[in-house]
Amino acid sequence: MTGERGLVRRREACRLCGGRDLEEVISLAPTPPANAFVTEAEKNAPQECFPLDIFFCRDCAHLQLLDVVDPAFLFENYVYVSGTSPVFVDHFRRYSEDTVSRYGLRPGDFIFEIGSNDGTLLRFYQEAGMRVLGVDPAREIAGAASGEGLETITGFFTPALAEEILSERGPARLVAANNVFAHSDDLQGIAEGVRTLLGPGGVFVFEVSYLADVYENLLFDTIYHEHLAYHSVGPLRGFFERIGMELIDAERIDTHGGSVRCAVQLAGGGHEVFSGVGDLIAREKELGLDRAETFREFSRRIGGFKSELGELLQGFKREGKLIAGFGAPAKATTLMHHFELGAGIIEFIVDDSPLKQGLYTPGYHIPVLPVSAAYDRRPDYLLVLAWNFAEPIMAKHKSFSEAGGRFVVPLPELRVI
Repeated sequence: MTGERGLVRRREACRLCGGRDLEEVISLAPTPPANAFVTEAEKNAPQECFPLDIFFCRDCAHLQLLDVVDPAFLFENYVYVSGTSPVFVDHFRRYSEDTVSRYGLRPGDFIFEIGSNDGTLLRFYQEAGMRVLGVDPAREIAGAASGEGLETITGFFTPALAEEILSERGPARLVAANNVFAHSDDLQGIAEGVRTLLGPGGVFVFEVSYLADVYENLLFDTIYHEHLAYHSVGPLRGFFERIGMELIDAERIDTHGGSVRCAVQLAGGGHEVFSGVGDLIAREKELGLDRAETFREFSRRIGGFKSELGELLQGFKREGKLIAGFGAPAKATTLMHHFELGAGIIEFIVDDSPLKQGLYTPGYHIPVLPVSAAYDRRPDYLLVLAWNFAEPIMAKHKSFSEAGGRFVVPLPELRVI
C-alpha cells in the first residue's frame, strides 16, 4: 500500500536476515502514526491511516511490520520526551551507573547515543566526566538538548555519520540506543555504523520492548508504525553474528511493560558472554516465539480482550458515566483505534506533557488537556492509557479516587480500581 502522499511503502524481505518467507500473523486496525497529534486548526481534517499488519519470518523467527511509514514524517516533529517522567529519569540514572560499573567506563571516555531525545541519559554520563554526543531526528527536542549543553546532532544515524563522528571524536567506549533499535527499517545500517564507531573494548547497549512480554501480557498496543521490529533474543543473536558482532548480554527489565536490555561487542572482543543470552533464548522457545501459530493465537486473544474492555466501557456509558483518559502515549493510538474507543466513549484525555496539551489525538481527535482537568471536570472513570505507569499515576492522584473517581487499567490485565 502507498499512502496518498507516498508516505508508506511495503518491504518484501525480513529486516534481520533478508529472508522472504514471511507470513502475516496479526492484523490490527489501520491507524494514523501514533504520535501524529493535531492542532485546533487541523482537528476537522481527516488523517490518513496506514496498515498495522504483523509478519513472522519463517527463516529467523523475527516478528515485524513490513509497511514502513516515512521516518521523517514520524520523527521530525516528535512530541515524546523522557525527562517529563520521573520514572524514566530514575531508570536512566540506574542504567548509566550499571554500564559504568559493568564495562569499566571512565572520565574522558566518549559516549554516543542514537535517538538521544532530550539527553536525559547522556546527562548522567556527562556529570560523571565523560564526553557525550547524541543524534536525534526530532528537530525541536534535539535543539533544546543542545541548548542545555548536551550536544545533539539533528538527523538520523547512518554508517556515513558514524565515519564522520569517528574522524572528529575518535572511537566510542559506549554506544547506547534506547527504544530506537526497533524504530528503523535499516537495522543493518545502524549496526554497521555502530561497528564502525566502537573502539577496542567498546560496547553497544540498547533497550527495546521485549516480544516475550508483549506475548505473555497481551501488550498489543505497543504495536504501532514507529515500532517496525518486535525483538526477541534468538533472532538478534544471529543478526549480530552475521555482521561480525557478538551479543554478550540480554537482561529483562520492567520499562514499557517489559523490555530487554542487550549488550553487543565486536566479534572476539574482551567481554565475557553472560548467561542471560542463552537463558532468554531457551525461554523464548518454551513460549513458542519461534512458531507462527503462537502469534495467530495471540491475535485471537486480542479479539477476546476487545470484547471484554468494550463491554465494560459501554456499560459505563449506558449508566451515564463520564469517561476520560489518563496519558496520551503512542500506544494509546493503537488501543483506541483497534478497540474503537473514540469520542463517543472517551470525552477527553489528560497528560503531564506540555508538548501534548492543547492538541488532539491521532485520528479520533480527542482533546488532550492538563491533568488539572481531571479534577475540574470530575469524570467518573479515568482509563489509564499510559498503563505502564499506572501505579505511580494512581498513587500521585489518590485524591481523585478519594473523591469518588475510579481508575480503569486496561493492561496487562483489566482492573477497575
